[in-house]
Formats: sequence, structure tokens, C-alpha cells
Amino acid sequence: MLFNSAEFLLFFIVVTILFFLLPHKFRWFHLLLASCYFYASFVPIYILILFFTIIIDYFAGLFIERATGKIRKQFLFISIIANVSVLAFFKYYNFFIDNINEIFSFLGTTANLPFLNILLPIGLSFHTFQAMSYTIEVYRGNQKAEKHFGIYALYVMFYPQLVAGPIERPQNILHQFHERQSFSAANLYFGLRLMLWGLFKKVVIADRLSIFVDRVFDNPSAQNSIVLVLGAAFFAIQIYCDFSGYSDMAIGAAKTMGFNLMTNFNRPYFATNIKNFWDRWHISLSTWFRDYVYIPLGGNRVKVSRLYFNIAIVFLLSGFWHGANWTFIIWGALHAIYLFFNMFVSRNIGWGWATKYKFYTCVAWIITFLFVCFAWIFFRAESVNNAFVYIRSLINNIGLGHNIRIPPAGLVLGFGAMSYSIVIISLITMFFVEYKFSPRLEIKLSFKRDLLFCCSVLIMIFLFGVFEKNSFIYFQF
Repeated sequence: MLFNSAEFLLFFIVVTILFFLLPHKFRWFHLLLASCYFYASFVPIYILILFFTIIIDYFAGLFIERATGKIRKQFLFISIIANVSVLAFFKYYNFFIDNINEIFSFLGTTANLPFLNILLPIGLSFHTFQAMSYTIEVYRGNQKAEKHFGIYALYVMFYPQLVAGPIERPQNILHQFHERQSFSAANLYFGLRLMLWGLFKKVVIADRLSIFVDRVFDNPSAQNSIVLVLGAAFFAIQIYCDFSGYSDMAIGAAKTMGFNLMTNFNRPYFATNIKNFWDRWHISLSTWFRDYVYIPLGGNRVKVSRLYFNIAIVFLLSGFWHGANWTFIIWGALHAIYLFFNMFVSRNIGWGWATKYKFYTCVAWIITFLFVCFAWIFFRAESVNNAFVYIRSLINNIGLGHNIRIPPAGLVLGFGAMSYSIVIISLITMFFVEYKFSPRLEIKLSFKRDLLFCCSVLIMIFLFGVFEKNSFIYFQF
């Protein structure tokens, strides 16, 4: 059940209305049933995987809180192993088997280890990390173990952020399920407005850009360098609008019922260096790795060589988290290298120049965006070989004047003048709104101007939206 579908609209309306009609003591059960139905609408059988990890982590939390000494760590270890094992089996088994077979083939022998015909459960990486954060925080003493099994299950399965985040911490969301949420017209209006904005980014910008991006990446060797540059830049915008659009809709859907989810994006493409980019992009994941991997490894309180090692581990794991493909690992490695360079500049030159004058700020912004776009090529490519074909084609066609035919190339790709115009108008709209206002679209305008804004966005959705039930990119993770 995709957020950008009529089925979800009906589901959302019914669930939200019933939530406020029911007495407080029954609301957790209502939301849990609704969340189970929401997840089962994708692949019903895989809800059993969620139940398996929920049961283990619920009891692990109780045992961790009651135990003392080394036994506490053993219960935490059991919880983490259970979650990581499920993730490794469904997401990485075939990847490891394929690489083992390749190694044996390279050595001149055969392994022929069998592949499994298994479908990756939707959102597995998201709810696995959210579940692990619970037992880790209980172990650290930052969160009391949840005694109410249904409330804990709802913490893992809360439908707005179940399949693509934000990856919540128990300190932020668990207590909210116990609190009585009263109907608020302000929350309803704010939530609906944020959902509308997320839908705009998804169906008007991301799904329209995907038409162009898919055809460029499907056959990069046939494109000229200008089209390939546009393909990489358009994918950067596509993935941002797709993922942040989902996050906006998730935060908005929760807000209509009075629940507050964490901000997941803070205008990342306005960053003027790569560290600033990661402070703004997929914040719930980057802070997860910071708190549960980077800091336990020693963080920045170590010598320089160890600091580089810690950063490399975090970004390689972050890349691998995104998918069982070497393209994601290279994407993570590139960002680690970018951060190494960022640290070098910070230590020896400093970034004061990037904010001192608007010209230098613009230069720093362009450089950061270009490096991020280059890494996105590996993220989007189907294989490492395809990524290098894309890069070679981009380099080899530079300066070939007879190949530079932007409008014809766009038309051949099925992305004509009308689509270009729609994208330009939409990007200007998004740039103005997200530059002018806060990440959660807390617009403080007069009622008439606010109503005009919402009506304008709604009209653009109906006129320019692509309604083909395109899945969200991060659903595959």
C-alpha cells in the first residue's frame, strides 16, 4: 500500500478517524491492527518475520533491565544476533554466495553454492535498526524496558514510518503511545499540509524525473555527456524528492494523530561541505551509525589514523546497509574519502572562507553538490561495471560538439519540452519553499496565503503528477 495511492488515502482517513473515536485505552490496539494490515498489504507472509524479532526483542529488553553483570550483555548479544541474522539471511545471503562462488572460480575451482529464491521483506533494514536501538538503549540505561507487549510491537510497526523511516529511538516515540492524544485542528492541518508537500515532491518531481533518469542509466553509452550530467543531477534530485517526500508524508500522517516523529532531512543540497551534507541527509540513519558504531569505536577521541578507520567503517557499513551490491559499498567508500578530504581542509585551511562571502559559499555549494552527484552514479547503477560505463561515456563524450543536442536527446528519451518545463517550475517551487521555510514546512502565513499555497500545490499535483503507483526508492532497503 503505497503512500501515493488511492488505497492509502482511504486507509489513512479511516484509521485517523477511528483513532479519535476510540477510547484512549483501545487506541494502541487499533494502531497495531492498522499497522499489521498496512504491512501485510505488501507481502502478507513476511509479517511473521516482524513478529519473530518483536517477541525476541521484547523479552530481551525485560531480561536486560532485570539482569546484572555480564548476563545483561549476553541478552543484548542475543537480541542483536537475532536481528542481524534475519537481515543477513534475507538481504545478504545471495550476495555472499555469489561472491564466494566468484572467488572459487577465480582460484580455478568451483563451489556452486546454491542461491535462494527469496524476496527481500519491505523495509527490513529500517525496522531492524529501530528494534536494535531499543535493546541497546535499555542496555545503556537510557530507556526503561517496555512492559506492555502491544505498545512495544507498535513501536516497531507504527505504520507511518514502518517501511522507510525515520528510524526512531525509543526515548522519542514509546512514551507517546502511552500518552492521551487529543484531537487538534492545528495538528491535523499541519500534518495534512506536510503530507501534501511530500506527495508533491514524490509524484510531481521524483516520478517525473524517473522517466528521464531510468532511460539514461539503462543505456548510458548511447548518450552524450550533457545528457549524462543531467541524468546524474536529476537522479540526485529524484532520490531526495522521493525519500524526503516519503518522510514528509510519514511525519505528517503521524502528526494528524498527535505523534511527533524526528526530522529526517534538513535541506541537504544546501550543504557547503560533505560533513554538513551528512548532518542534513537521512538524519535518523546517520545519527544511528554515529551513536551505535562511530562513538563506540572511539569517535573522534582517538589518534588521526584510528579516526580515519572509524569513519571508513561507518561509511562502508552505511553503504552496505543500503543494499547487497558492491555499488552501494563503493558509494559509501566515496563518501568516506570525501569526508577525509573535508577533515584535511578543516584542519589546515578551515571552512570560514566558504561562508565569508556569498561567492565562495556558492562555489563550496556547487563543489559539494557535484561530488555528491558523482557518488550517486554508483548508488543508481545496476552494477559496478554499469557505473564505470556511465563514467567513461561521460568523460569520452566531453567536447564532442556534434553529440551535444540537449532537446533532441531529451525528446528521444521520451522527456520532451513539456516535461522539462514542468520540472523547472516544480524545482523552482521546491527551492523557494524549502529555502524560505523550515524542514518541516512550518509556514507562518496569513490564512489566505496559506490556503493559496495548499491549493496551488494540490493543483500542481493533479495537473503534473505521475500517477502510476511508483514505489518509493527506499522501500527496497
